[in-house]
Amino acid sequence: MRRDGNQVIGLVGDFGGSNARFAVAAEDGEGGIALSAEQDLVTSAYPDVVTAARHFLGQQRIGPVKAACFAIAGPVTGDRVELTNARWRFSIAESRSALGLDHLDVVNDFSALALSLPYLRAADLQQIGGGEPVANETKAVIGPGTGLGVSGLIWSGRAWIPLKSEGGHATFSPVGEREREVGRILERRYGHVSCERVLSGGGLVNLYEALREISGQAAEDLAPPQITAKALSAEGSLCSEAVEIFCAALGAEAGSLALTLGARGGVYVGGGIVPRLLPLLRRSAFRKRFDEKGRLADYVRAIPAYLILRQHAGLLGAAAALVQEKNNGKGD
Repeated sequence: MRRDGNQVIGLVGDFGGSNARFAVAAEDGEGGIALSAEQDLVTSAYPDVVTAARHFLGQQRIGPVKAACFAIAGPVTGDRVELTNARWRFSIAESRSALGLDHLDVVNDFSALALSLPYLRAADLQQIGGGEPVANETKAVIGPGTGLGVSGLIWSGRAWIPLKSEGGHATFSPVGEREREVGRILERRYGHVSCERVLSGGGLVNLYEALREISGQAAEDLAPPQITAKALSAEGSLCSEAVEIFCAALGAEAGSLALTLGARGGVYVGGGIVPRLLPLLRRSAFRKRFDEKGRLADYVRAIPAYLILRQHAGLLGAAAALVQEKNNGKGD
């Protein structure tokens, strides 16, 4: 099957708590990947992945495909998988059969995002400090969205291997008295305060509400897009402070991830929230907190951090997984 002059390798999907994104992936003949028919669906509007995939294929009038890769926001440890922040639960084998596929791969969404990195171009990235990436050294990925995704990419000598990680649920480490005050409020609310409780859409709301409690200010209930909009327009001091803490904490966690993985190939920030905050991120303590690593500060200071600007890079990574399967002789 060919599409737009390229050889189709399969159907790809990237499923999160809010959106289910689909596309058709093809090799472009120049070592790259072309995506077509990209479409966003609302995850909650469909009872399961099979129904959503059938809707996409039917609406786009796409002929039979025999291979697919789905990236999901949740752990993949066996045949049965579920999204952490949505109701979808499904069997990989049953879904493959229901969709008439010969091959279906399901990967964590941030493993897919990690696999997209070798295919990203300079225009897809915005560097935030640091030096040059070291060739074939480990790359780290972190990204706030509906949840907080974490992964990495390791060079085997022949291919890039993505890490399976649920690092977004590691314990949040506040710095300074203001963050510790926020942390105590969130600990009373949740018990265990994960990084995701701060570095996500819901995390922005948590920060705002905790600051509201600390200040004793009367304030309206706000959703994450409203908090970011007010911070960008400097309309709300609590919103601005919430975003400042968010950016600083993200820098600290990204720097810690760089140390943990030895990510001299760079740290890449994805997810749907941070690109909207780019003007504030540049002025924030993100890079300062990234670099503040005591005796290893010089080591971390040399590591570049990048904001991923390309939309739907997870679809590109899902396609990269299919390419790897094909090259390994496991796919079509």
